[in-house]
Amino acid sequence: MALPDGFLDELKTRIRPSDLIGRTVPLKRQGREFVGLSPFKKERTPSFFVNDEKGFYHCFASQEHGDVITWLQKTQGLSFIEAVEALASEAGMDVPKDAPPDPKAEARRRSVLEWIEAAQAYFVRSLQSSEGEEARLYLERRGLKAKDIEAFGLGFAPDRRRGLVQSLTQKGASIQELDEAGLIIVPDDGGQPYDRFRGRVMFPIEDTRGRLVAFGGRAMSKEQRAKYLNSPETSLFHKGSQLYRYPQARRFAHDPKVKAKGLIVAEGYMDVIAFARAGLEQAVAPLGTALTEDQIKLLWRVGSEPVICLDGDSAGTRAAATAAERALPLLEPGKTLRFVFLPEGQDPDDMLREEGPAALKSAIDEARPLIDVIWEREKAAEPLDDPDRRAGFRKRIRQLVAKIEDGDVKAEYRAEFDRRLDGLFQTGGMRPRRAGGAFRPGTSRFGPPPGPSGALKQARKSKKAHPTARQLVIACVEYPEIAQSETETLAEMPLGPLDSLRDAILDACLSGEVWPEGGLRDALRQRGYGPELARLSPDRAAMRASIGGEEVDPQSRTEAWRRLSNSYMERVAHDARTAEERARQADVFEQGDPQALQTFLAAVRRDRKR
Repeated sequence: MALPDGFLDELKTRIRPSDLIGRTVPLKRQGREFVGLSPFKKERTPSFFVNDEKGFYHCFASQEHGDVITWLQKTQGLSFIEAVEALASEAGMDVPKDAPPDPKAEARRRSVLEWIEAAQAYFVRSLQSSEGEEARLYLERRGLKAKDIEAFGLGFAPDRRRGLVQSLTQKGASIQELDEAGLIIVPDDGGQPYDRFRGRVMFPIEDTRGRLVAFGGRAMSKEQRAKYLNSPETSLFHKGSQLYRYPQARRFAHDPKVKAKGLIVAEGYMDVIAFARAGLEQAVAPLGTALTEDQIKLLWRVGSEPVICLDGDSAGTRAAATAAERALPLLEPGKTLRFVFLPEGQDPDDMLREEGPAALKSAIDEARPLIDVIWEREKAAEPLDDPDRRAGFRKRIRQLVAKIEDGDVKAEYRAEFDRRLDGLFQTGGMRPRRAGGAFRPGTSRFGPPPGPSGALKQARKSKKAHPTARQLVIACVEYPEIAQSETETLAEMPLGPLDSLRDAILDACLSGEVWPEGGLRDALRQRGYGPELARLSPDRAAMRASIGGEEVDPQSRTEAWRRLSNSYMERVAHDARTAEERARQADVFEQGDPQALQTFLAAVRRDRKR
């Protein structure tokens, strides 16, 4: 939008930087300037200066510099025009439009917004009335206190057919205005208009500018056809281009002291509130639809790596795959999505109430990259046990890569998928068979492997497990995703006295059972492997030093585990060759034949030169 000459200058003269910035940063006058601690960087000595005469701020600690418009862009994540509009509203100025505004249309729009605000006041009052008692008890059961209800602006729509419409028309609202606001339903047969929301806990929805434009309602009765109901599409509200609590999340994420990499996308209103109560106020939610392209772009305006947090059930998996595929054409260097799947049957609100804020924060820290979601969806689409299906798998992967428009990102995805395809099909990365509910070691979709080599025999005869083997096994206990993704490698690995524990790990990972609260470790204890796990406990520190612990992402841990397992297998094979060489040497000496001894030594020298 092109702004007339002089408009920005006039706007800046009406807004004093010290007034605007002083709302969030404590400032003290120092001569002609104001000084305070940097909002962009932690410090003990003030180095942040605001000069009203020159109309700018400057931070010597971070080198951030700008005017009142820049301040809103930096601290609230607003676009340039959004910042201008916010300041103009505060200064009592109208932002010039490219086309002359229609005064009647603008007045009607303002009127509709005012009636939506009036509806919000009605819902808030109703929640605190006798009619809202059941809704208050529901919110209390969900763990919300009075201060939370107020902070999130929650309300209640009484189960009365014309409660809201009568209240607002008595105050001067017209039926047409309430219809345009999406607050009522006007029957086609000419009957009396009635309230759209009835018997529901109400959640206010704001647009990107922070204006209240719509509502979401959660049914209190199981007889309601829809558990959640949102406002319809209106001139002010477009479901596919807005997100619940986006303005609040954007402000929080842009707080320099928070250092959030991006927003968190949850499935529902209560999930967003749960994240906020856990200290993760950068959470938002789509409005009854799958994540759209416009919403993904909104997320990237705040941070480069938003996290999509979904339930671990089939619906959550499908929603993740849809979001991932929609994001592919939009990907750019430094702009992606990450995904978190909570345990099946548990949502963020459940996790907050049952396990506390730390559990939610830990789950977000374990977010997986977008490429993993695409890979796992296509890999699970059908068995990959014959050439035709494997060829179909390759084709689907390449078709998805072709959707990426950015050349550099497309090349990186193609290279990574090629690497995974080669690893899956050339190293036997198929899932092992199961029979009778138990895992059978040494089997795969391609049939049983050849009989054990000398290396396998030697490792299995050992009475004490090699230290590296102990680290590999305890890593699978601590991080079951390794056992699940590296099933074939783990199944065929010679672990000596740990073979039985290894088989129990694989059986638990592949059985589909719900593990107890303590995860795989407790599941194994219930199977009688407590003593074995206790003996492996001293190896946990060495394991984390080898493959990383909670501070690294799951993919990096898995790749480190692969490298460690490759090194272990090479060591086992080397030890087996050495043992076989010594056995042959003993046989030759026992024969007492000088010619045979010379032949044997010559063969050993040739082998060592290879």
